[in-house]
Amino acid sequence: MVSTLEEIGEVMHGLVQCDKVFVATSSDKGVGAFAACDVSEGEVVERGIVRRLPATFDGNASPYVFSWSEDRTVWAVGSGCSTFYNCSETPNTKMHRDFENDTFEITALRPISKGEELTHVYKSLQWRGCFEDLR
Repeated sequence: MVSTLEEIGEVMHGLVQCDKVFVATSSDKGVGAFAACDVSEGEVVERGIVRRLPATFDGNASPYVFSWSEDRTVWAVGSGCSTFYNCSETPNTKMHRDFENDTFEITALRPISKGEELTHVYKSLQWRGCFEDLR
């Protein structure tokens, strides 16, 4: 139970922060993540954590997981709205991964307007079988 203002502050600034994002139907991509407010260039759009998947999991077959190591052998599921950002050749966000702490930050690459779809580059687009239709 949270009982002090300090503890409430810690909860409000917890590990997952996605209050600037909502998920809705995307006109051309099924479902997507969208800006709930205007976002400035360089501003954090979302913070989150990941849950690493068992070593036997093959992430090449599932578009809903992240490669979570430089050598492409670890897979993880992201928190918040992170799995709903669609891929774009001209993205408006970038994901910064902290493999050691299993956290990420998504920041704006340019000013983003309220209601605009949030996109980023899928680093694994060229080598994962599950993204073949996006190439």
